[in-house]
Order: sequence, then C-alpha cells, then structure tokens
Amino acid sequence: MNTHRIPQRGFTLVELLIALALISLITLLLFSGLRLGSRAWEAVDAAAERTTAVRLAHGFLTRTLSQLRVTTVTLETTAVTVFAGDHDRLEFAAPLSEHVGSGGLYVLRLTLETHAGTPMLLVTRWLLHPEILHGTDDVPAWEPLSADAAPDLAQLPIEMDAADGAFGRTPLLATVDTFQLSYYGIADGETEPAWRDDWLEQPHLPLLLRIRLTSPTQAWPELVIALPRAST
Repeated sequence: MNTHRIPQRGFTLVELLIALALISLITLLLFSGLRLGSRAWEAVDAAAERTTAVRLAHGFLTRTLSQLRVTTVTLETTAVTVFAGDHDRLEFAAPLSEHVGSGGLYVLRLTLETHAGTPMLLVTRWLLHPEILHGTDDVPAWEPLSADAAPDLAQLPIEMDAADGAFGRTPLLATVDTFQLSYYGIADGETEPAWRDDWLEQPHLPLLLRIRLTSPTQAWPELVIALPRAST
C-alpha cells in the first residue's frame, strides 16, 4: 500500500512575529485599561474622603451646638457665661458621650491653628469640673475667651488626651480653607439685634450663630444655628 504523507505547514517567522505583536498590543490595552480604572477609583476615593472630612466636621458642629447648654462658671467670685467667640474662635458648653473618655458636660473650644504651615480646626475640651477647669500638672487651666485675654493653646500637641479623657485636643478638620463665625443678637448696651463678628464678655447668648467652614477642595453650605435661651 502506498502511503502519501500530507505535508504539514507550520508558522512562518513573519506570522509568529505578527501574532506576538498582536498579543503584546492586546496586553498593553488591557493593562492600560486596568491602570486607568485604578486611577479613576483612587480619584473617586480621594474625593469621597475629602467630602467626608468636611461633612463629619459639619455634623459634629451641628450635633454639639444643638445640645449646647446655657452654663455659668464662677471664677474668683464672678459668674462667667460659658459662651464666647470671635471671627475664628468659639467656646461653649455641651455634653459629650462616654466614648470620649469621660461622659458629661464639657467646655468645648474651637480654634483655627496653623501647624507645619497648614491651617487646622481643632477642638479642645475641658470637663466641666472645678479640678479640671483649674488645671493640673497635665491639664492647662481653662481661661474664658475675652477681648483682653487670648489663651494660647497652639503650643500643646495636636492630638492629646489627659486626665482619663477629661481634657483633650483633637483635629476636627485637618486642612482648612475658610473658618468664619458671626453672631446675631442684641449685644449688651444695644437695643436692636444685628450680625456681629464677635460675641465676647456678653451676659447672654446670641440668637443665631453662623458658621462658614470649607477645605481647599470642598465647599459646604453655611450653617445657621438657633441657640437656646435658657438652661435645660
């Protein structure tokens, strides 16, 4: 029997090079698409993180100011109302939950401070207790905000927790573009309510508090909060 072998045709060098080129092109397109998708995801994640930071700061301000207590503290026989502020500082009394360290009523102070060239909004807290307000070895004494005195807290660490949580400092917004405060009410000696840039050494609270807080990458609507008129 005669057998005839069918010649088997292999790949030529040109065909092999073309196939390798096509595979390389497809691989390049796949990795480019993956890299583009990864960058887009990272950009969305970074934008969401920036938005979340401002949103959390606004949420904290809204929550604590809605629970504000009209409180007085006696300093050297003088009763001082625990509420004062100017265009970039604010101090008031409000409760904090036990996750802070010691649940109870606190003096909360918001200050705009610059650290390493970056403006930051920080919250400093004192438990509303005579031993904490008068100060200890670890806790600076509380001094109310006033037109004459401007207690400097910038020398303290940004993150701080002392006296089992009764005193501490925490960044509320790590990078701040705008932090502006204004107060609407009848100041002592006046007869008509008006917006003011400060509310210092007043015997009562203003009617409204307006807060403008933005980061370099995220704006947010102004907060206008009605303040209580009496202790609860």
